[in-house]
Amino acid sequence: EIAPVLAQRDQAAAALVLAEQDLARATRLSKTGVTAEQSLDQARAAVAQYQAQVAQFDATVTAYKLAARPDAIGAANAAVAQAKAKVDAARQAVDDLTVKAQADALVDDTYFDVGEYVQAGQPIVSLLQPGDLTLRFFVPEAAVASAQPGTHVTFTCDTCGTGLGATITHTAAQPEYTPPVIYSKESRSKLVFRVEARPDSETGLRPGLPVAVAPLQ
Repeated sequence: EIAPVLAQRDQAAAALVLAEQDLARATRLSKTGVTAEQSLDQARAAVAQYQAQVAQFDATVTAYKLAARPDAIGAANAAVAQAKAKVDAARQAVDDLTVKAQADALVDDTYFDVGEYVQAGQPIVSLLQPGDLTLRFFVPEAAVASAQPGTHVTFTCDTCGTGLGATITHTAAQPEYTPPVIYSKESRSKLVFRVEARPDSETGLRPGLPVAVAPLQ
């Protein structure tokens, strides 16, 4: 029963060596201003976490070895509990210093480069959650009656293949002139209606990608 504990202890010790190397590297870079203070704090917290894990496994091994000595079991169990508490505290410290999104998402844009100073509360990235991607296109007045919410349309784009589908979720109530991005001699003076649709699949799609929607019937 002690063999798995020893193996876990060896893994934690190896991780500790790597964490100590990362801390040494972060310390050197922080002196030159390349690494932010938060990165240095994360490296320190990681070292503390693995140190606590090694101590916990050492205490567990000691408890196994002293299992035949009832008078020492209580002290060994107390040492295990104390080491576990240190591991939990170190893990919480690492988690507190790690910036995480509240949900899985695609990074749409970044607002800062590495090494730039970010004030508290400033956004650093723009995230796009699954299901938030919207297809936006325009239809002439003659086709607006067919562009009702719930209507299924097909579209293509240069990098996402053919035969893709989407379901219309919104059609503007008021017309507008053809947007400049799709100006042409034939359509520059025509009024169109903006339509939004939810793609059946977001695979291969990205924000800002031009698409061509098949004519509505």
